[in-house]
Amino acid sequence: MEGTSTTGVLSQLSLLEVQARSRKVESQQQSRVKELKAEIEALTVQRDQLKAERETHKVLQKLRRSMDKNCTNEEEEIDEDSDNSQLLHVMARHTQLKDLLNAHHLIGGYNVIETHQGKAMCVSLTTAYNGVYLETYNLEIGQKPPLRIIRHNIPPFIPVNSLAEESNLKTDVRVFLDTLSQHLNAYAGRKQQLKLVKELHKSVEVMESNVLYSILVLLFTVPREQTAILCTLNYTNHTRTLPTQVSIECREKDLSDCPQWKKNCSLLQDTPVHTALTTMKTMGDIA
Repeated sequence: MEGTSTTGVLSQLSLLEVQARSRKVESQQQSRVKELKAEIEALTVQRDQLKAERETHKVLQKLRRSMDKNCTNEEEEIDEDSDNSQLLHVMARHTQLKDLLNAHHLIGGYNVIETHQGKAMCVSLTTAYNGVYLETYNLEIGQKPPLRIIRHNIPPFIPVNSLAEESNLKTDVRVFLDTLSQHLNAYAGRKQQLKLVKELHKSVEVMESNVLYSILVLLFTVPREQTAILCTLNYTNHTRTLPTQVSIECREKDLSDCPQWKKNCSLLQDTPVHTALTTMKTMGDIA
């Protein structure tokens, strides 16, 4: 009897174990089914999104073609068929402007328009100093080989023709424009510095400057001694806004060996002149 009872208990335990395993497998299968269903739903949503993006891309391409060709027929057709036509037009305009901006960067940031029915191009070169936009100059170049300058409004003291020969305008217009832009921006920067000197430092007298602003002569006064000092800044490199040479003169005494004025000369050579004068005034070296 005991053997039969023991066998029955073992059989019952074995049955319970099988049932537990079965429930576990069934639970795992149900969990896996749920995961697969969720994955299918996610893929379905992704598929629908891709379909919508593809359709939107087709419409945008159609709009871009019509915008680029200045054609209104296709736009009218889209207005009738699309519920989001206004948004699509904005998106198409955005992509058009983005492409124009990329093209603008590719040509070096110069504004270029065709003139004379495509036989020439007008290039606008904008100058700036310390984030402030200054003058804009225009240059018209004939596109028929060999390239040549037709006309421009660049100041006569900027050697446009010499720069065109040196940078080989006929074969590489980009190098020429880059070089010319360096000269124009440096000229505008030096001019702006002198303007700031006159505005910010009333006690400093501008004794001399030329049209290219490549030479600047200033008169300082040492406050403690009331001594006059003549300072000459020479900008021999016309593509830079900093002087290549600084010299000082004083009738009362020789300052060539004075450590403080050597330091001031280095400051004037390495720093924009209006900024250097502010530092010198703060240190008490000039009035």
